[in-house]
Amino acid sequence: MSRAEPALPRILEGATRLSAGQSFPFTCHPGVPCFNACCADVNIILTPLDVLHLARARVLHTRDFLEAHTLHPITKDLQLPIVLLRMRDEPDKRCPFLGAHGCEVYEQRPWACRMYPLGMAIPPARAGEVPQPVFFVSEDAHCQGRRQPDAVRWTSDAWRRDQGITARDELESGFRELVSHPWFIGGRRQLDPRRIEMFHMACYDLDTFRSFVFESTFRDRFELSPELEGRIASDDEALLLFAFRWLKFAIFGEPTMTVRDRAAAGGSER
Repeated sequence: MSRAEPALPRILEGATRLSAGQSFPFTCHPGVPCFNACCADVNIILTPLDVLHLARARVLHTRDFLEAHTLHPITKDLQLPIVLLRMRDEPDKRCPFLGAHGCEVYEQRPWACRMYPLGMAIPPARAGEVPQPVFFVSEDAHCQGRRQPDAVRWTSDAWRRDQGITARDELESGFRELVSHPWFIGGRRQLDPRRIEMFHMACYDLDTFRSFVFESTFRDRFELSPELEGRIASDDEALLLFAFRWLKFAIFGEPTMTVRDRAAAGGSER
């Protein structure tokens, strides 16, 4: 017997689910009447890679970028901290990176902007299974890109390749492994404040995490090869992958880090 397809989250009800190989029409350019209409009064959830790329584009420390350009909503239902792009404090609530001629950070635009109008949902974790993404097409009334005569037909795979999303998959999938971890199965477990702070720093405030690794007792407690130390000292994306690895150890207790013997003997914290 085949298993029923997982239900979409309530917020995505009414969206068109795409089956494997199914295509949808879409185009977006200055000639489309609604061009840039989707760049205002919208909730853009930022991934760790988004924060990193946008901070570098603005030549900001990640902490300063987070303080200037993001919001951190807190509700009792959230299992993990999320980061939202802060819209301008004006009636239209436009994106802070929207200029007179369109997106000023187009090459570093967030994952959500690259994906639109394609959406992706990760079903709830099940023991012994790796959740597979479900793709759907948004049916927003304001978007006219699906109805243009020059609209191109895209499959989910083709759209993701065209928008540079597949090139980011290793890093984005590393983050998805954290947020869909079996530890959260059933929704009964939640991180305590200390682990929420650890998660936020390692995922989003990467410059502070680098200081934590190199300016604290971190390297006294964990075994890191000289080659790895060199890479994470200078390569932001290598450091982000390392941060995901460390969080699996620190939060979920996975054996992804090697504790030095003297640190283990001294009862050092993860």
